Amino acid sequence: MEMVDIVELFVSIQGESSYAGMGCFFVRLAGCNLRCGYCDTPESLEAGQQLISISDIVSHVEASPVPLVEITGGEPLLQPLFPKLASALLQSTNKRVLVETNGSLDLGLIPEGAIAIVDVKTPESGAGDSFDIANLGRLRPHDELKFVLSSRNDYEWSREFVSSHGLADRAGLIHFSPVLGLLDPSALGQWIVDDGLPVRLQVQLHKAIGLQ
Repeated sequence: MEMVDIVELFVSIQGESSYAGMGCFFVRLAGCNLRCGYCDTPESLEAGQQLISISDIVSHVEASPVPLVEITGGEPLLQPLFPKLASALLQSTNKRVLVETNGSLDLGLIPEGAIAIVDVKTPESGAGDSFDIANLGRLRPHDELKFVLSSRNDYEWSREFVSSHGLADRAGLIHFSPVLGLLDPSALGQWIVDDGLPVRLQVQLHKAIGLQ
């Protein structure tokens, strides 16, 4: 039986990406290769938590009425059985499959049909040199990018990243999100407007409404 290392399975509101506000079944995998200073799921950093079979996960997802399922972590691409889990969810459920990844590992592991939500780590995350730049060439048209910003310095770095890598054609699929308590969302919104950036301001909706 093929077993995956899991932190938790739960249903909530999707708080990020262009799917924010929709009901979503979350499959949180255990283990991460980064240690970001603003990490809000420290319980997911270490592997070896609980093993659940892919077939059981699929059954739980199928039984849920929400239209989305997201594989998250930790860093889901670390687990050898991630591709099989994602493929099983695509083949056996009628839900849209999202994969949240920190961008340090090969996006080619994500099967066609799943949607990658790729976190480009900024300097003040503590993991600013972790992004695999080759992943920009692996993005599919439906994949999305996310920049989590702690300061004006992070904003300027991210603005330059978007410009220097010619990402303007991904307008609507690039999200700038403030770290709550460190960067005022209204200030970030004003910077985006002033610079005319082709990005979306994203505030973590699940936190704003008090959900997990």
